[in-house]
Amino acid sequence: MELNTQKAEFIRSAASLADCPRDRLPQIAFAGRSNVGKSSVINRLLQRKNFARVGSAPGKTTHINYFLIDQKVYFVDLPGYGYAKVSKQERARWGKLMEQWFADTSLLTLGLLLVDMRHKPTADDCVMCQWFLDSGKPFVVVANKQDKLKKSQLEPNLALIRETLALPETVPVLPFSAEKGVGREELLGIVLDHIRREKEARA
Repeated sequence: MELNTQKAEFIRSAASLADCPRDRLPQIAFAGRSNVGKSSVINRLLQRKNFARVGSAPGKTTHINYFLIDQKVYFVDLPGYGYAKVSKQERARWGKLMEQWFADTSLLTLGLLLVDMRHKPTADDCVMCQWFLDSGKPFVVVANKQDKLKKSQLEPNLALIRETLALPETVPVLPFSAEKGVGREELLGIVLDHIRREKEARA
């Protein structure tokens, strides 16, 4: 299966579950801390420089942003988390929206949980990971910022991520660099495989 990544458009920002598209197209969800580089990872996957807006300050995305790629799949940018300056009220609204979104099993096809490969995953990362696990849907942990590490740090850091998130063996942890493009082809291959499977399941 091919995906024309140049054919991409922003569809909508969903503030509630009612705003989420339900046209049976696969939905690939991107989740991660506000400063983990979600927009940069999306841009790298699409080979587009400024398609998904790279925020000047983390924590600005408080809605679920939907991008339609090649009329075949949605890239779903979930609101960033773990940003200290967000009010308690805003955090509670975010939590409720996420709970509702994950509870609706018709939405998620494949999850991509982005973590910073340089650091041990945070408590918020663990909560998000648990949401993906509880959903019963497949997901991949994308360890971004691989280019910031020495070669000798790669394996120990990947092992720490897997251990901290208590990942089953079936969940891959993929080293990635939005800056250099490391891991792009492998991640795109995983995404295409799940789009194909979803299409076959719904045929």
